[in-house]
Amino acid sequence: MQNFENDIQTILRLDGGVSPERANLRQLYDAVSKAAMAALAPRWQEQPGQKRACYLSAEFLLGRLVYSNLMNLGLLDRCKTFLNGHGIDPAIFEQIEDDALGNGGLGRLAACFLDSAATQGVPLDGFGIRYRYGLFRQRFEDGFQREEPDDWLRFGDPWSVRKEEEAVLVRFGGQTVKAVPYDMPVIGYGGGLVNTLRLWQAEAVEEFDFDLFNRQEYDAAVQQKNRAEDISAVLYPNDDTDEGRRLRLKQQYFFASATMQTLVRRYAAVHGVDFSGFWEQYAIQLNDTHPTVAIPELLRLLMEQQLLSFEEAFDIVEKTFAYTNHTIMAEALEKWNVPLFCSVLPEVYPYVVMLQNALMRSLAAKGFSAEKRAGYSIIEKETVHMARMAIFAGHTINGVAKIHTEILKNSALKDWYQLYPTRFQNKTNGITQRRWLALCNPELSGLVTDLCGDGWQTDLEQIKGLERFAEDPAVLERFAAVKLEKKRQLCAFVQEQEGVRLDPAFLFDVQIKRLHEYKRQLLNAFSILDLYFALKDGTLTGWNPAVFLFGAKAAPGYRRAKGIIKYIHEIAKLVNGDPDTNGRLQVVFVQNYNVSYAEKLIPAADVSEQISTAGTEASGTGNMKFMLNGAVTLGTLDGANIEIVEQAGRENNYIFGATVEELTALEGYDPVRILKENVRIRRVVDTLIDGTFSDGGTGVFQELYDSLTIGASWHAPDQYYLLLDFLPYCDAKRQSNKDYGNRLAFTKKCLINTANAGTFSSDRTIREYAKEIWGILR
Repeated sequence: MQNFENDIQTILRLDGGVSPERANLRQLYDAVSKAAMAALAPRWQEQPGQKRACYLSAEFLLGRLVYSNLMNLGLLDRCKTFLNGHGIDPAIFEQIEDDALGNGGLGRLAACFLDSAATQGVPLDGFGIRYRYGLFRQRFEDGFQREEPDDWLRFGDPWSVRKEEEAVLVRFGGQTVKAVPYDMPVIGYGGGLVNTLRLWQAEAVEEFDFDLFNRQEYDAAVQQKNRAEDISAVLYPNDDTDEGRRLRLKQQYFFASATMQTLVRRYAAVHGVDFSGFWEQYAIQLNDTHPTVAIPELLRLLMEQQLLSFEEAFDIVEKTFAYTNHTIMAEALEKWNVPLFCSVLPEVYPYVVMLQNALMRSLAAKGFSAEKRAGYSIIEKETVHMARMAIFAGHTINGVAKIHTEILKNSALKDWYQLYPTRFQNKTNGITQRRWLALCNPELSGLVTDLCGDGWQTDLEQIKGLERFAEDPAVLERFAAVKLEKKRQLCAFVQEQEGVRLDPAFLFDVQIKRLHEYKRQLLNAFSILDLYFALKDGTLTGWNPAVFLFGAKAAPGYRRAKGIIKYIHEIAKLVNGDPDTNGRLQVVFVQNYNVSYAEKLIPAADVSEQISTAGTEASGTGNMKFMLNGAVTLGTLDGANIEIVEQAGRENNYIFGATVEELTALEGYDPVRILKENVRIRRVVDTLIDGTFSDGGTGVFQELYDSLTIGASWHAPDQYYLLLDFLPYCDAKRQSNKDYGNRLAFTKKCLINTANAGTFSSDRTIREYAKEIWGILR
């Protein structure tokens, strides 16, 4: 690494013929990245003979790589010094696009796991798809979400290495494509272990048909190329048609098959035809149900290519695969229509049938009746159930928070738990403190290091030492000063990005997460309206000025989620434009929320909104990031909120709402009755339909109102209990605002949260996976 600075200048001179002072952004980014890649190259190689974990995920939400990679290599300060020395602002790389290959918590968790594994010395490689456009770039037009392509590659991809020689063919019904791997180094903090994230890009076997072109059939000449590239074009294509569903299934099989072919080939190159030890070399973790088709694919490869019997192949499969469940939401558990599955994957379906038959034989041997066996079927009523396949054909299933795992065992997957009780484990999610404290909040990380030493960067439990300063006014003042500085930085960023002015003296209340009804952004919106009306009426006194910040993307086909975004914008227009309240209340919905935006928002937050209906959020990781950065949680007893409160104390957070047990016992819930009997709630909810706000003639506000009062064919009225929790939520929100008035006492709550975030490091989580699921650590 001693040649790092010289390498930057050499690359600039050879590739662009420019000096650092004259280089443009792309040239600088390319040179710095390539110089760093040269520094890590000697350590980026697989250790032969060592068991490796393989993390299969449809998403890897990496964020901007350059700063985190430089930090982990120990080159970040040297890079900043180099740039400053040439008159270049080190923040120049903030213009580089995020690697937006994920949608939300699922992909960000995968990225944190990769970082933690490399840092903790766990051999773990990620496998996914190199999406050309990621999710989408979001902008707002009259309060409506508009989607645009997210061209994350426009500054190049210097952190990836194309491995043409390791490309494989993937066959679908009526189509064969080439899967080309792009390998990214995953660098452990301190530059020790370097693992790999392999992302597959779909390309045509024959990109151009010259004969068709000569016959002037120009579109047909490039049809193979276009159809192949569709597979890795966009994350989560809209699947409300059969064509969309076919493309999603193709995506899932594409990277699953390419990965299984690679692992089989690597194993055979070392061990020959004896595959009995395959599971001792590779542990495969399925990150939710998206990659589950890897199970019948590995079965197919072992039987067709290696000529194993079903019994031999299935024994290997069962010892190799483990499955992480991330949700109890039925729509998130992959299911495929059998005719569609057969048309897309005709070579794979027979192996799904074999798995089904093996399951039925196993249940029959246990004395299960035909009627009881049907409830476990992988293939049921012309539908392939991928979660059932993952549970049956793997050795472990884990939930991602204590309450989530208990819900899986006691209700959502109760029958499976009774069948395989030893297969179920809990692995509470975590976050990497390198990105979510050291990188995004150097001011707070510097304070923590001053008080507790720097060991927390690889052992977050050491941050507990901060708690002994909870009664020290001087330390609390320093802690508060850091928060104020992060608010000022966010204010400048929001001014630049959104053209909106924020006041750092306000309380910053933040809800940033994927837009979904169960996450209850609509409840937050209702509560803001309630505050607005109370301030206008003069019934709310002692209010500390507050800004409510939202960040979220709605899936392109999710009409209600898009309607909620529009509704929040309408509220913002009303609140921000009213001279009676605009000095006390503000609402801002930031555009194109992503990892880099989160790195600005989270350190500046005073209050973290974690308000999903109890029993719906598997874990959450945003709650942990806010906690680590000194925000209090305003939330329900759901997901990891429960464990946050256990660690930091209920008295240092703001908990409200019905519990899982209370909702389970609830009978005859009638939201319409609540509306009729409570004027305060009715006044807020009626704004959806009384003309207070405009939905642009789309009718979506009426649909939102109907979802609360009438329901739909697929759900009961107010299925997420917004109206039930409304008043307790408003009370908790007002209490957090009131407490904010005593800044020293409020800062103490914030500090105690930071001090007790140690258990939520993904370092701890990944060690548990490695030891208790993969058999890599002892």
